[in-house]
Amino acid sequence: MSQIAEAPPAGLVPEHWDAVVREVVQPLAEEVDRAGVFPRTGVRTLAEAGVLGLLSSPAHGGAGGDLRQAAAVVGRLAGVCGSTAMVVLMHYAAVTVIEAHGDDEVRRAIATGHHLTTLAFSEHGSRSHFWAPVGTAVPDGAGAVRLDARKSWVTSAGEADSYVWSSRPLDAAAGGMSLWLLPAGSPGLEVRGDYDGFGLRGNASSPVTAEGVRVPRRAALGPDGEGLAIALGVVLPCFLTLSAAFSLGVADTLLEMTARHLRETRLEHLGESLAHQPVARRDYAALRLRADAARALLDDALTAVETGRSDAMLQVLQVKALAAETAADTADGAMRLCGGSAFRRELGVERRFRDALAARVMAPTTEALYDFCGRAGLGLPLFEEAR
Repeated sequence: MSQIAEAPPAGLVPEHWDAVVREVVQPLAEEVDRAGVFPRTGVRTLAEAGVLGLLSSPAHGGAGGDLRQAAAVVGRLAGVCGSTAMVVLMHYAAVTVIEAHGDDEVRRAIATGHHLTTLAFSEHGSRSHFWAPVGTAVPDGAGAVRLDARKSWVTSAGEADSYVWSSRPLDAAAGGMSLWLLPAGSPGLEVRGDYDGFGLRGNASSPVTAEGVRVPRRAALGPDGEGLAIALGVVLPCFLTLSAAFSLGVADTLLEMTARHLRETRLEHLGESLAHQPVARRDYAALRLRADAARALLDDALTAVETGRSDAMLQVLQVKALAAETAADTADGAMRLCGGSAFRRELGVERRFRDALAARVMAPTTEALYDFCGRAGLGLPLFEEAR
């Protein structure tokens, strides 16, 4: 990504970036999915349009956008190309940390569209329990740290310029975790295998290992041992709301496709379209109602975050779970309502069906979110004794 744009425009121009979605991202989406290739052209062109610098400070050349705008971008992309949307989503989640704790050079590169970043939290040893890293950070000479870990799923693995990397803290006795900005070209850092998944086939989500990777202590993103607090206060609200926006972007596109199919497909022997069938109308209405309800919760969750409401954490936990299940159920409903046509690639339903299921298993999973919501609602600590 380091050569993606010589002089990208300052700020995000909605008409410009939406044209990129229509003219570049959408035409390439089917091939990205079919071949399982990283959407380099789409991401590069989005970067040139200012999309990667949306959340970056104007002082560094970014757009100074907010979470609501980022949600709109991710949702729009998700309905067109889930892989591209996931790459941008994880970039934004990582940018929140870098904006708060990174150095000016990296922040400027991100702001001007020259740097793609991502999160590297989930590990083989603790699976989707991102709050419990088993990877280590130990002092390694004057002013340096050695990182060792086996990350299980890292979006944009081998494609990003940097990883926001979690580890146990240097002071192991203190518990918790620490965060680091790890350059992609670091010696000892290795991507283990290509991603060949069911959905989001171009998002390059692969295992990444660090074996004796040395970084300077100044690569720390925040104080030692405070990584979990940063993750909960900065990363999680962004990741969860953008994940919800992703799911609802896919759901909305599926509903549009389903509505068009019902209106345009005719039962010639009755002289009617499928839209005239009461059962089809009822099933479509139920899907639409649920998606609209999840959209309302997302809007309220964004407001809660923006205004610092006391229920903000509960809202963002709830909305990712609700949106993920809504997208999965919408995808299943769309397949049923569109019948055999939905199984053909050219309609585009089966691709969105596969992409829609991803949010269920992305950490924190729906099951983990239900537990967190139950804890929050019952006044229990969020992570204490969490399994």
